[in-house]
Amino acid sequence: MFADTTFVPARGLSMGHVITIYAWARGRIDLGLPAPEIRLVRIDTESQVRADCYWQPNRQACRTLLCLHGLEGSSEKHYMRGLAHKALRRGWNVVLLNQRNCGGTEHLTPGLYHSGLTADPMAVIRALVTAESLGRFSVVGYSLGGNLAIKLAGELPDHPDLPVVSVAAVCPTIDLALCSDALDWRQNLLYQLNFLKGLKARMRRKAVAFPGRYDLTPLDAIRTIRQFDDTYTAPSHGFGTAARYYELASGIRVAGRITVPALIIAAQDDPFVPVSQYQGAEVRDNPHVRVSLQRHGGHCGFVGRRTADSDGYWAEEAAIDFVSETNPR
Repeated sequence: MFADTTFVPARGLSMGHVITIYAWARGRIDLGLPAPEIRLVRIDTESQVRADCYWQPNRQACRTLLCLHGLEGSSEKHYMRGLAHKALRRGWNVVLLNQRNCGGTEHLTPGLYHSGLTADPMAVIRALVTAESLGRFSVVGYSLGGNLAIKLAGELPDHPDLPVVSVAAVCPTIDLALCSDALDWRQNLLYQLNFLKGLKARMRRKAVAFPGRYDLTPLDAIRTIRQFDDTYTAPSHGFGTAARYYELASGIRVAGRITVPALIIAAQDDPFVPVSQYQGAEVRDNPHVRVSLQRHGGHCGFVGRRTADSDGYWAEEAAIDFVSETNPR
């Protein structure tokens, strides 16, 4: 049963920067997950995405959890595997989606991914419903994947064929412009550089995989995520500018339309995802959206003390508790 409990950080992890970096850099023990079944799902004539699927013995009779990673993440991120481990133990099927180009899938599409590309998870859900006769889905997303989860939930009224009954989002970037601005703060230089390192490396791999598709001349001069989005992400998807992309791809634009149970887990000490975005009327006035705002946790950290019943990854447990309550057997 989901309870809006208070997160208590492990000793020494009560500062936002510390717990964020600790969770990112910490080696996590082998969770004992079985080998997934790899599914390639076609999105359009040019593009496919890879989904790592973990099935229960009678998959058609079980709920299915779709997990969405953050910027420059993949199905191998520790929180994705943590979610899979916890959900499998509770009888869920689990699908870990690698967004376009992520998890070594650059060759599967000539295009790029962006923070509001809900068409891809929607296509994956439809493909699995058709191929496996699956009935009920819940979605959990982290950071950028959390924005996707919230935006997908807000778009569900336009897609009644999608059997998504609840969503949970951990530190979701639902106001992309606000989060991009926060990355420009001096204290967040490390995070900005880390994201840019991954994005630039990906563009170089894309240029090799699809010669002539992308002009890398401006790449070395890019110093911020907004500059990268202005140069590559926004034009490649027809947004034109980063400002227009942020406006149209932000989950906050459609949060008021959410009609399924939705949970947002956030931390006041998140270094670069300001919690003010969860306090606007779009979120606050929607009775279907619940915000669990914690004093500590950093960005997608939430590492607490281990006990006999818990590995200490509080947000994973809270998200699984919530979707289990709102998507009962």
